[in-house]
Amino acid sequence: MSWLQLKIETQKSDATRYQDLLELAGAAAILMEDSGDQPLLEPPPGAQPLWDATRVIGLFVVDSEMDAVVEFLERQLGHALPAHKIDVLEDKDWERAWMDNYHPMCFGDRLWVVPSWTPAPNPDAINLLLDPGLAFGTGTHQTTALCLEWLDGLDLKDAVVVDYGCGSGILAVAALLLGAREAWCVDLDPQALLATRDNAERNGVSDRVKVFMPEDMPSVKADVVVANILAGPLAQLASTLTGFLKPSGQLALSGIITSQVDELVSAYSPWLALDTLAIKDEDWCRLSGRMPSST
Repeated sequence: MSWLQLKIETQKSDATRYQDLLELAGAAAILMEDSGDQPLLEPPPGAQPLWDATRVIGLFVVDSEMDAVVEFLERQLGHALPAHKIDVLEDKDWERAWMDNYHPMCFGDRLWVVPSWTPAPNPDAINLLLDPGLAFGTGTHQTTALCLEWLDGLDLKDAVVVDYGCGSGILAVAALLLGAREAWCVDLDPQALLATRDNAERNGVSDRVKVFMPEDMPSVKADVVVANILAGPLAQLASTLTGFLKPSGQLALSGIITSQVDELVSAYSPWLALDTLAIKDEDWCRLSGRMPSST
C-alpha cells in the first residue's frame, strides 16, 4: 500500500509547531529529519534531534485531500506554508525512515517505550514494546508523553482503567504493565482497535485488554480514566468520561493547549475539579482530577 507524504522545509525554532499542526491535520505519523546535511551527535534515549534546517514530514492515507490539508495548515499559521512537497511513499520506505528516527524513550521513573529493533536501555525497568504504526500514539507527541508520565506516577495495582481514544493502545498497555488489572479501550477508528490488540499481544497483556467502538462500550466503573484526544470532543464527553469513574477515581485529559484549559475546567466542574495542570513545551498540557468519594 502507498501513502502520501507532505514534506515541509523549516527551521529548528518552528519544527515542533509544524509537527503539532500536522497531527491536528490528521497525519497518521510524523517525523523530522536533517534538511541541511548538519551532523549531530547521537541524541540520548527519548530525545528528538533538531537541526538548524529541519524537514518535517507527515504521512497521510493515499486518498487524503492534500490541497485541503495544506489549506488547513496555512489557515492555522496565518500565512503560506514554506517550501514543501507532496509525493507518494511506499510502506517499506516509511518504515525504514521511522527505524532511523525512533529511539527508546523514558517516561517517569519506571516506564520505557522501546522499539523492537533496539535493546532496552534498562532491562530491569518496565519496558513497553511498541513500533511506530498508523494509529496515533507512540510516545513521541507531547500529549502522549504527558499521559504516560501521569500513569507512571500512579499506584495502578489491580486498577480498572478506561483509555478513551486509545489510538495505538499505548496508554492502556502501559497501565497494564504498571500493574492495572484490566483496560477498557475505546476508539472511533477500527484501525486503532486493531493496533491496540496487536500491541497488547506483543506485550503479553492481550487477555486483559477489551476494545470497543464508542457506541458499543459497556457502562463500566473504573479506577482510572485517561483520554488523549482534542479539547472539543473532551468537553462534549464530560458526562461520559466522568460516568466511567468510581468514587475517588482519577481522570486525566490531554490533547489540550493552554488556551483551552478554562473551557475544560468549566465543562467538568459539575462532576469533579480538574485541579492539576502539567505543561510540556510551553503549550500542550494535561489536566487531571479525582472524583469525590461517596458520602
